[in-house]
Amino acid sequence: MTDSTTIALLSGGLDSATAAALAIEAGQKLIGLSFDYGQRHRKELQAAEELAAHMGLTEHHVISVNLGSWGGSSLTDLTQTVPSEGVVDGVIPNTYVPGRNTVFIAIGLSLAEARNANRLVLGINAMDYSGYPDCRPDYLKAYQTLADLANKAGREGNGIKLWAPLIDWNKKQIVQEALRLGVPIDKTWSCYSGGDQSCGVCDSCRIRDAALREAGRADLCSRPRK
Repeated sequence: MTDSTTIALLSGGLDSATAAALAIEAGQKLIGLSFDYGQRHRKELQAAEELAAHMGLTEHHVISVNLGSWGGSSLTDLTQTVPSEGVVDGVIPNTYVPGRNTVFIAIGLSLAEARNANRLVLGINAMDYSGYPDCRPDYLKAYQTLADLANKAGREGNGIKLWAPLIDWNKKQIVQEALRLGVPIDKTWSCYSGGDQSCGVCDSCRIRDAALREAGRADLCSRPRK
């Protein structure tokens, strides 16, 4: 990578924080971008703000795009129950938010072009994920084609690269890399549920905690509510 500017889609979770840290290590100037999309809690946005401050980002934008207006996901619709039975192969759970990454990347591309950034760094992962359609390599490849056609930079041959360094990694590898990079894992938030403590039983908590234990950092696991 050349020394330039990267837009980091910073959710407040472990994966996006690790991806952002990799961009910093590669010599990129980082601009953070987070979204208030009508999620059932504010905890992940607070985590994103803490991470942006920890990483020394000079810009961190929080954009309101209320995908919760029409529901369609247990993360935005409080009448739906967040699943806690574990990931089921071949089943896309109700924690999938319709169109979320498609909308977020589109806004990220707008910011990237306005700031003359050369890439977006994404924390999406196709290994230890819940089957979401917008976290898969074929989705990313197709979106890159669209990105190259959709803006002035791309039409002039300076397309903005969608960079997902973790897409083929398992969660244990991500945890190990986060530890190597000095990511403050205790400041990240991955739980799907609201509250001051992680639930410890949602898909995200299960996957994260299993990886932390495998990496020898059980001390960073969720503290399930009593």
